[in-house]
Amino acid sequence: MLPDGPGHPAPKILNARSPMALPRADFATARAFLASRPEIRVVDLLLPDLCGILRGKRVAVADLGAVYDPGLYLPGSMFALDVQGGTVEATGLGFNDGDADRPCLPVPGTLFETPWLGPQVAQLQLSMRDHDGRPFFADPRQVLAGVLERYAARGWTPVVALEFEFYFVDPARTEAGYAQPPPGRLTGRREHRTQINSMGDLESVSDILAEIAATCAAQDVPTGAALAEYGPSQWEVNLRHVADALAACDQAIRFKRIVKGVALRHGLEATFMAKPYADMAGSGLHIHTSLKDAAGGNLFASAEPFGNERLQQAAAGLLATMAEGMAVFAPNANSYRRLRPQAYVPLHASWGYNNRGVAVRVPVSDAANRRLEHRVAGADANPYLLTAVVLAGMLHGLEQGLRPPPPLEGNAYTQAVAAAPLPTDWPTALARFGEARVLREYLGDAFVRLYEISRRGEMEDFTAQLTPLDFAWYLAPL
Repeated sequence: MLPDGPGHPAPKILNARSPMALPRADFATARAFLASRPEIRVVDLLLPDLCGILRGKRVAVADLGAVYDPGLYLPGSMFALDVQGGTVEATGLGFNDGDADRPCLPVPGTLFETPWLGPQVAQLQLSMRDHDGRPFFADPRQVLAGVLERYAARGWTPVVALEFEFYFVDPARTEAGYAQPPPGRLTGRREHRTQINSMGDLESVSDILAEIAATCAAQDVPTGAALAEYGPSQWEVNLRHVADALAACDQAIRFKRIVKGVALRHGLEATFMAKPYADMAGSGLHIHTSLKDAAGGNLFASAEPFGNERLQQAAAGLLATMAEGMAVFAPNANSYRRLRPQAYVPLHASWGYNNRGVAVRVPVSDAANRRLEHRVAGADANPYLLTAVVLAGMLHGLEQGLRPPPPLEGNAYTQAVAAAPLPTDWPTALARFGEARVLREYLGDAFVRLYEISRRGEMEDFTAQLTPLDFAWYLAPL
């Protein structure tokens, strides 16, 4: 049970954006949770970095009180890490900052059991504050919170649903070090075919998907439909709409950990890598959004797909900011291998109705559920940053009263002249993000600078590496 003795005083009730403590109610909820589960011995404390990689610590239950007040202290340089865990010193968050610690506080309502790790382990999500207790500018969750404050000031609430594509792969790599599909669990064959919506493929992993769904339910992650995607052992799982964008992204973080943990229990590795196979479909992360007014009505509601002016303005804002946000939608070197024509990955800032080739899709729905679907990002995108950029773009369109271009019909890939091309290489995308005018206003100058520099540091390290292709293509001819 979580102690409240002399070493762990009950936290004070402070303002939600105050320095160190959470409301007493959440502390009491944590105590009750652990009291009802005496088998829990340790808690994994989770803080996603810019890449969406989970950082943090594992602490004993007896030490959890101090996490609520004064907080778990972790270095701010966690948000200057590249995908391999190296600090990009040019961000200023490394030794220039003394590699200083900052307090991390629990995210209310995120203390859960972790069934795939056994009954003795629970998990709790964190968010970082700065030295003065204000939200730390580099924490993606705090970046999203800042965008949401602007919606709240207008009395609007974004409703968000995320849908993930991912692969199960064989934990053993090929001799060349590449990923490979796992042997079929029913046939034993290693398939390299694509069978969209195959029920036979779905049946082969139905027990794994059922365990993922059950674990998601236990961790309050509202999953919906699951289907077989185009690639071998590629799957899509939809998370349901939530009228709390922060909670939706918290759930997305838990979802990814659940998928990876359950897959390993069954001898598989799950990957949200954007393009694990050169000749197979990439994995995307699509986000569906609408807006509720103060009375709970959908501000995008319309009997006709394009009949709502606010929906048009929001779509126009998404299109206007899409090139600026490409470095968030495609955050690493592999991300850009997914950006290929005729691969269900939009390459232009386009929109349309019931069309999977466009970047912003108005799905088929009734009037009350009218929404926008942003289809550009890869599954490797940070959910908080993706959502922040998408909502920032929508709000820009709404605040400026922008008008979208005519919606596309038919094959969006053959109508390139009708829409602005998106950056499809990492250097260009980073340059556009670093020069962003609109997104800078919503995400903050300090964050834009941090993200651009940290991602550029990883890009430079990546491009400096020699690969087998260097020798296969260039050694002999030159």
